[in-house]
Amino acid sequence: MTEATRHTPGAPCWVSLMVHSLDATQAFYAELFGWEFAPGPQQLGPYVRALLDGKEVAGIGRLPADRHLGVAWTPYLATDDADATVEKIRSYGGTVGVGPLDAEDAGRLAIVTDPAGAVFGIWQRGALSGTAVYGTHGTPVWEELLTTETASVSKFYQTVFGYELEPVVSADFDYVTLHLDGHPVAALHGVGHALPRDRGTHWMTYFEVEDTDEAARRVMELGGHVLQPPRDDAGGRAATVADPEGAVFTIVRTAGR
Repeated sequence: MTEATRHTPGAPCWVSLMVHSLDATQAFYAELFGWEFAPGPQQLGPYVRALLDGKEVAGIGRLPADRHLGVAWTPYLATDDADATVEKIRSYGGTVGVGPLDAEDAGRLAIVTDPAGAVFGIWQRGALSGTAVYGTHGTPVWEELLTTETASVSKFYQTVFGYELEPVVSADFDYVTLHLDGHPVAALHGVGHALPRDRGTHWMTYFEVEDTDEAARRVMELGGHVLQPPRDDAGGRAATVADPEGAVFTIVRTAGR
């Protein structure tokens, strides 16, 4: 387990999930990832922080009973000034759904949508800088935007967050890695007609696991679903799964572990 340091502006720094049944969702992830839970900021309703060895990993909140929204993991990108970033997002074709607002003393946040419709958050650190550990079972390891094609959104993310773009030069593989200070932090993946119609353009969170095949079996035992069975790729051995409420994520044992 490695403790995270201060997150560079633009880097993914937190993941959060809003669900209908908070208790059942906590039970699922506690069994799958070994998470424990502590109360978090309550501005948007009941909310808990997921912990590993007492250190923050992610957040889970409860949706209002009258809100019939899709359940999905949402990545947050770090910023030094949430209000200025929100204005930039608006200026370059994005929209703002929530905020900016203070989450008690934890920090300042906004939930926004890029020009292609993908939802993500921005986070200005306060007492909480973001995910505090990585590199072990149950920690977020990668964020990837799935979209029809990358050209239309890469300029937005580059302009707003200052990413250096590293595209894959290939006629049949549309993939752009986003770099900060020379280090890869996330990616854009154009999948054309393979993009799920019921989800549209969306961010996919990858969680590190000790054993991808065993974790996929555990997902099913706990009432979730395996959408893409374990497979080997350049990043490691991965499977795409959904929790019992339908939140989709990828589990991966990264290459080299």
